[in-house]
Amino acid sequence: MLDSDTLVSIGLPVRNGAARLEGVVRSVLAQDHGDIELVICDNASTDGTEEICRELARSDGRIVYRRHPENIGLLNNFRYAGDLARGTFFRWIGDDDRLEPGYVSRSLQAFAEDERLILVTTQMSYTNPDGTVQTSVYQSTALLSGDPVDRFAEMLRVLNENHLMIDPLYGLMRRAPVMSIPRRNMLREDEVFATKLALAGPWAHVPEVLAHRHWKHEHITTVGHRLGVPSWQAHFSSTLQYLEILRWLRDADLGLTEDQRRRARAAAHRMYARRQRRTASRRGRKLVRLATGMLLPRRPSKGSPAGS
Repeated sequence: MLDSDTLVSIGLPVRNGAARLEGVVRSVLAQDHGDIELVICDNASTDGTEEICRELARSDGRIVYRRHPENIGLLNNFRYAGDLARGTFFRWIGDDDRLEPGYVSRSLQAFAEDERLILVTTQMSYTNPDGTVQTSVYQSTALLSGDPVDRFAEMLRVLNENHLMIDPLYGLMRRAPVMSIPRRNMLREDEVFATKLALAGPWAHVPEVLAHRHWKHEHITTVGHRLGVPSWQAHFSSTLQYLEILRWLRDADLGLTEDQRRRARAAAHRMYARRQRRTASRRGRKLVRLATGMLLPRRPSKGSPAGS
């Protein structure tokens, strides 16, 4: 049974977020749940982030602020927030995101109703760079299954279909089991982590918009630069993701039977094949456009006779 004394930690990794911080901090501290801890991990910001965070921490004892003197990398800063947190439950939040006041209490209600759960996600809204807002409804209960391979296959399905439906990286988690899952700094690591979470335990989903994110449409090479991974990974990100998932299925102590491992590998194969077909189709369309452009007759310049 969970009550208002259950400590919930929200981890806020940030680098150069001075212009965005105050809104997300207000939304965390405005939760209607009684015991909240906000852990801000500043990854060697060079703007006014440090000054703002120190002032916020002085004004509210629920805020814990730590600053790295040097950039330790995006993923390491995320993990540091989870390691520093003290709560039984934990959630990451971006520096330009926002939570509804009932986010934590509604998520804890789902945990109280099913003690098997390691994660509770909610519906989210996504604001695009042009200001438009999108959301998507997730209706399946497959992630509640007691069979880890059913959950694993469902996560792969969702990753291929619609990124707006569910985002486990920004759900409320049981901190100890989730933070014990090893992670590798690579492109598409968030998707690999999602599959590891699906194998680790059942999830619940609250079909209410209780969180808001700003969606950045970044090229994969830009994401790779932010992660600090070699540039060549951008050309093989899907293959590397596939191999990392297979490695986890092979090497991790997941308690799977041989039949379950076989089913899980088959689901990973299907996911990879689908992405390769999609990539081939996209490249084919691009080649057609390029070829069509080369075959079209050149328009004469203004003032020049045709054919000159």
